[in-house]
Order: sequence, then C-alpha cells, then structure tokens
Amino acid sequence: MDNPKNLVLFASGSGSNVENIHLYFQHDPKVRIAGVFCNNPGAGVVERCARLGLPLFCFNRAAWQEGQGLMALLHALSPDLIVLAGFLWKIPAPMVEAYPHKIINIHPALLPKFGGKGMYGMHVHRAVLEEGESRSGITIHYVNEAYDKGAIVLQKEVDISREETPESLAQKIHTLEYEYFPKTIASLLFP
Repeated sequence: MDNPKNLVLFASGSGSNVENIHLYFQHDPKVRIAGVFCNNPGAGVVERCARLGLPLFCFNRAAWQEGQGLMALLHALSPDLIVLAGFLWKIPAPMVEAYPHKIINIHPALLPKFGGKGMYGMHVHRAVLEEGESRSGITIHYVNEAYDKGAIVLQKEVDISREETPESLAQKIHTLEYEYFPKTIASLLFP
C-alpha cells in the first residue's frame, strides 16, 4: 500500500502498550508507527523504542508548554490517529483543536468513575478496591480539553474477586488493554 495510515503514540512509562501496539501492526503494510513522543527520558519506553526500531521524540516540560515546535513535528508526521499509551500529561487545547476526534486515550477503569487528574496506574486500582467495586475494566475514549472526559469509544469489564489486590487487578486490566487497545485502534483507522 502506497500510503499507510500513520499512528503517533505518546507514552510516559514502561511502554508496554507501545510495544503491544507495535507487535499488533508490525506486519500490516497499511499501518505505520510514525513516531513515539515521550516526556520522560528515563522511562522504559525509551529502551523499548530503541529495541523495536521505533522513532522516538523526547521532550521536556518547557517544550510542551511552548507547544509550537512539538505541534510542527506532529504535523510533519501527518498522524491519522494519535494514541495516548500511558501518557500522563494533559493534552493542550491547541492540539485537541488541531486533531479533533483523532486523539484517543486508554484509562484503566470504567469511566466516568475513577478518572481525572492523578488517577493513573495503581492509584486507580487502589481507589476501585477501596470503593468496594465488584467490576472494573478499561475505557478507551477520545481526548478533549478535560482529563478523562472525552466521548467513550469502548469499555470492557472484569469481575473483582474478594481476594483482589491492586496488583492482581492491574494484571486483569493489562490483559484487557493488550487485547482491545490495538483492535480498537484498527477499527478507528479502518472504520
């Protein structure tokens, strides 16, 4: 295919979702990971990108706040979809406006519960268990100007057992992420 769909990924952490998305699409000539943006030069995703041969762009808070340089680079990559794969900073309004319904995030809980600033990773799983929830899951949603408030694309649930720990719940959530995140990306690229 002459013009593959361009994916741009943003990540702040270990990069397990970045690697999973790469593995899902690596033999698909219709999809190309055009770049991975990272705000943490010490994050595991940096090593993963090097090992996987993915183009990586690291930036700091000043570049993020200035915005124009990152926006120019992003524009040059011509993203068909921007995927937040464990990215912890709020997406600025100019980026949301430039890419309407082209930025998605995955959240490790069933929104609208357990979302918002500071609700990521183990913080979410602990909060879910402290509230005595019987189910949790993932929410894939479009990104707007507010944390975790964009339109929901997909939710998948798991049961929570009485013996559940934040760590065991995290494993269940990761299993859902790895199965459904790439499939949802594919369905958005090729509706």
